Amino acid sequence: MKYAIDHKSPIPLHIQAEALLRKLIAEDEYQEGKLLPNEVDLAKKLAISRTTLRQAINKLVFEGLLVRKKRFGTKVAQAAVSSKSNNWLSFSQEMALRGIPIKNFELHVTWVFPDEALAKFFEIKTDRKILKMERVRGRSDEPFVYFASYFHPRVGLTGDEDFKRPLYEMLEQEHSVIATLSKEEISAKAASTFIADKLRVAIGSPVLFRKRYVYDQGERPIEYNLGYYKADSFVYTVESTR
Repeated sequence: MKYAIDHKSPIPLHIQAEALLRKLIAEDEYQEGKLLPNEVDLAKKLAISRTTLRQAINKLVFEGLLVRKKRFGTKVAQAAVSSKSNNWLSFSQEMALRGIPIKNFELHVTWVFPDEALAKFFEIKTDRKILKMERVRGRSDEPFVYFASYFHPRVGLTGDEDFKRPLYEMLEQEHSVIATLSKEEISAKAASTFIADKLRVAIGSPVLFRKRYVYDQGERPIEYNLGYYKADSFVYTVESTR
């Protein structure tokens, strides 16, 4: 687009710069992740001071439309992913419906002994191994969630299943296990060293923590799921009807 500001206009320069930036960031190339022009170069093209330009940029950063990183540049902020609590879809199915392509950064399946809390939830002894699945997932350029799922031995998982498939679809089709009830607890946490490494954030950064208890038609426990979401990349929406 043409970079131009009307210096004879009664409209303040920083307001004009803000309007220009709003048009700029709406273009496809910037929506797809291209960095905005360098502040020094853009200020020269517009014949305004860097202070004036920065005032406009700061406004858009405050609104959550732009993200500025030191020694890197400024780019359009990606819209936060939203999840609805009353939507009984797997994570991958829900993201697909929203048009958000999801990438698996890590996928690990192991057999572990449950701790006291897990054993109590599953109503089994701590000496009985259960299957644990860990996944780090996100957009193509960065992860935004780490999942750890534990499954009751009754489900019949072997560890050889294709866990890249939608989880609840796979459980129903291959193991005749239908997830029908989910009880969830949501809280805020500071990222531990482990979670910070998985989500590529600083230790102590805020994360959204979700604990999910999943049951079958007979209200028998089938899955215990822990999810850690980047605070700036995920919005959890709760809907209630009366």
